[in-house]
Amino acid sequence: MRIETCHFCSRPVYPSKGIQMVRLDGKAFRFCRSKCHANFKLKRQPRKLKWTKAGRAASGKEMIVDSSLVLSQFAKKRNVPVKYDRNLVAATVQAMERVEEIRARRERAFTKRRLAGKLARERKREEDRKVVAEGEHLIRKELREREEGRSLAEEGVKVANRVHGEERLRQKKKTRLLVDGTTQDEMDVD
Repeated sequence: MRIETCHFCSRPVYPSKGIQMVRLDGKAFRFCRSKCHANFKLKRQPRKLKWTKAGRAASGKEMIVDSSLVLSQFAKKRNVPVKYDRNLVAATVQAMERVEEIRARRERAFTKRRLAGKLARERKREEDRKVVAEGEHLIRKELREREEGRSLAEEGVKVANRVHGEERLRQKKKTRLLVDGTTQDEMDVD
């Protein structure tokens, strides 16, 4: 029983599951579901989509398979049967265990590095919350002053705009920006 990988998202495709598409040149593509098949036909790049393995690896969320481990040699399809040799089998099993051990160690280090960034962000947020909590009285005081200042300014505008009980429409002042960066008021024309 051979478990294929999805050509688009790299998920496992089990026998009798998924979709197989054969191109006119004879190249076969396996897809785990219609979502991957449709995205492949739309010519989307798996690296640019967040939900694919390639997209996660590109954004640093997924551990990229190291070429130094040469894991692909163990998963390689071999059409030529190899004559059984007890020493060769023992060496292969030992090498596979060693490779798995190295990969597990690297994955732990990768996960620890990723979580360290997350923990640092959360620690920073907590420090910011403490600073805000300590200076909350200052923030409330400033907000109160702003509200009071606005209400006073609104009352002043209403008084200035009234002429003998009628409301006068506010006219826009025209300003011109000069070359040296200053502004010049222009005359209003009625």
